[in-house]
Amino acid sequence: MTRETMLSQETTLQETPFHQGELEAQRRAGVESLASSAGSFIRDHMPEQHREFFAQLPFIVMAAGDARGRPWVTLLEGDEGFIETPDARTLAMAATPDAQDPLASAIVAGVDVGLLGIELATRRRNRLNGVVRSAQERLVVEVQQSFGNCPQYIREREWRRVEFVAAPDAAVSERLDSGQRARIAAADTFFIGSVSGSVSAHDSGSEPSASRGYDASHRGGEPGFVQVTENGTLRIPDYAGNNFFNTLGNLIQDPRVGLLFVDFETGGLLQVTGRARIDWAPQESQGESRDPNAKRWIEVSVEQVVDRPAALALRWRREEEAPLRLTVVDKVAESDQITSFYLAEPEGGALPPFQAGQHLAVELDIPQHSGRVGRSYSLSGSPAEGIYRISVKREERGTASRFLHDGIAIGDAIAARPPAGEFVLPSRRGPLVLVSAGVGITPMLAMLHAVGAEAENEGPPVWFVHATRNGGTHAFQAEVGELLAKAGNVTRRIFYSAPRPNDTAGVDYDTEGRLTPDDLLELGAGADASYLLCGPARFLAEISAGLEARGVAADRIDFETFGPAG
Repeated sequence: MTRETMLSQETTLQETPFHQGELEAQRRAGVESLASSAGSFIRDHMPEQHREFFAQLPFIVMAAGDARGRPWVTLLEGDEGFIETPDARTLAMAATPDAQDPLASAIVAGVDVGLLGIELATRRRNRLNGVVRSAQERLVVEVQQSFGNCPQYIREREWRRVEFVAAPDAAVSERLDSGQRARIAAADTFFIGSVSGSVSAHDSGSEPSASRGYDASHRGGEPGFVQVTENGTLRIPDYAGNNFFNTLGNLIQDPRVGLLFVDFETGGLLQVTGRARIDWAPQESQGESRDPNAKRWIEVSVEQVVDRPAALALRWRREEEAPLRLTVVDKVAESDQITSFYLAEPEGGALPPFQAGQHLAVELDIPQHSGRVGRSYSLSGSPAEGIYRISVKREERGTASRFLHDGIAIGDAIAARPPAGEFVLPSRRGPLVLVSAGVGITPMLAMLHAVGAEAENEGPPVWFVHATRNGGTHAFQAEVGELLAKAGNVTRRIFYSAPRPNDTAGVDYDTEGRLTPDDLLELGAGADASYLLCGPARFLAEISAGLEARGVAADRIDFETFGPAG
């Protein structure tokens, strides 16, 4: 599916990667300004790192429509290397839907599909929308859009493959039975498929239009986050995310929806199609449990269920208990909003190493919550310290961030999983520009520690560029100053958008105003420089798009986005 449309707004044509439904969803959520700047996240081709990612996956999630246009979501698996990317606009896989799959006869040349590549063990995921060009020996998809997603709410699992045996017959019904309800109520993960525009699986030969197609997306939470009502309706919380609102925007235009629940222990697939209603301003009702992190709710009325036991040869294992038990050995306020937590092994043992830029997934025991609350925070300290540091911004409505700020003290224990993440320093040598805004400074600070230690003042030039509001929100000011004093190859550029009277130009900050792509190019890093960006989605979209428009190659720009962590 492509969303690169020219939308008429009275007399002005404005280019945006979002269709009318997504724009409406963004408006209702109060983030409508995102549309004018987020296009750089959504490409018409796969970046090289996405191609490499898809090629090593053991499975892929697909959303498409059946003969009646109803959305379904399925999972396609294959042997090692079953996904290939001959070029940046083509993805081919040696797999097609099984005969018992509701999409078995629907995937033919000319139909639109939404694809999701997800690696549960590392919490990476990339989305891809396109049109099927061939469905004979291989399923070949022409890429229309490709973009990454943040790892929040992904539950880590390791996969293995078992010998495949013929699966039992699928059970087809119009409603969920008690066993299926129980499986959904215990789930911590599912996949959702939605459709934009009028699409039929039998629109053979038609070209993909600018406002139609399918999306496949991941949803995760604590076990039980999907509620099953007495009449079989599903209530699904919508948490804070990247604010693109691809799924909700589609549902505004077309309420048809598909859901996929995977039985990770047995390889079973529970596929559901139905119709959705969005509750934009939920009110607590008697007998309904509330999720304080839910911004909205999606209510799905089930129309058909396809239950396929042991449909896959893949199995997944999750360590229910986070393997790391860490002790808070220090707690430091870094700014008006950000506090750092220093974490060590209780007995003084060695911690698993991490690369600068990676994150730590913590699991918190919060009062009034039935299970542990999981969140991921960038590691902000030096990889050579032998200790972990996470630096957390307090969110006004954030369950985890408020608990960390208010409820965690020195000496308390925190459970965590080993560090992970692909947003790390590039392997190629050359000038490096580290760019951050707000709490996006945290992975950049770890990178500054790393390049300072490795370069010994003789490495390629490094620029540390940070944008914040003023001295009150400027975290790690003294620490950055100390690192710069030791590293002769690092230059700083600090931007304050609204400095206070007591903020001193040339000391606290270098430039008044918002950071722009032209500011970065004026650094003189050159065409061989690598630009690493971290900050809010709109900031990243504007900076990365501006750099590309001014001639910086896309493969020289890498970014990590974040939203309110909750």
